[in-house]
Amino acid sequence: METIIVQLPGTAQGGGDETGSPELIHLGPGDIADFGRGGAGVRIVLADPGISRRAGQLEAAGDYWRLSNFSRSVSYVVENLEGAGEYLTVAPGRLGAPVPFEFSRVVLPALSGTATFKVFAPQHAYLGEQSVPGGGEQTVHPFALDPTSKYFLVLVALCEPRLRDPSDSALPGVGQIVERLRPLESCRDLTRSAVNYHIDYLAFAKLRLELGEEVTAGAEGGRTGAKRTRLASVALRFGLVREEHLGLLPPRGAARLTGPLEADA
Repeated sequence: METIIVQLPGTAQGGGDETGSPELIHLGPGDIADFGRGGAGVRIVLADPGISRRAGQLEAAGDYWRLSNFSRSVSYVVENLEGAGEYLTVAPGRLGAPVPFEFSRVVLPALSGTATFKVFAPQHAYLGEQSVPGGGEQTVHPFALDPTSKYFLVLVALCEPRLRDPSDSALPGVGQIVERLRPLESCRDLTRSAVNYHIDYLAFAKLRLELGEEVTAGAEGGRTGAKRTRLASVALRFGLVREEHLGLLPPRGAARLTGPLEADA
């Protein structure tokens, strides 16, 4: 069983115009593949004079892979192609650095700018829905969220700006969340009071956030802002809301229903 698939550089990179199938290397557990400018045993060739003949090595393992950096002076970067800017750095001389990403791009500094190739780990393992028979009491998920619920839509709308751009620190206000969700049939009657209720429910019942005095003192906007900030932080940090959930929202720019918004309760 293959653990990783390497797409060689120059083949169907970045949606180019190549008409043929990309050239791939399939590696199973324990298999290795060297990368570099070229030489004996180098299977992933990066044709740039600024890259060592044998710059590093990939090793397939279990349901992930490892990267070794043979350079003495430069770091390599592994980007998560699904992670909205997430990446890890492999320091010079680091051997066997584990890479947990399912879709990755390895980036090396080069005279031409950077040299890259892609690595896919299609056999990632996930816990099954059913518990093991005879294994005792079933484990209760600490964050049991229902993706079909209206409160989950509120959470996705709250996290949307940071999912689309992790550098965007701004969070939508209650009124903006109402306007964002109103085009959905299930949210035609959504009000500011309802959104505030869903935010409270998420903060105190579902995610059980410890907010302390920041939500019991000060101005109303400050209290609501603290809850929204903590909700988004926890949801994104633990992957409770991911890019795939953006499909639950109406298309951006969708026509909004007109009419005054109700005041907060």
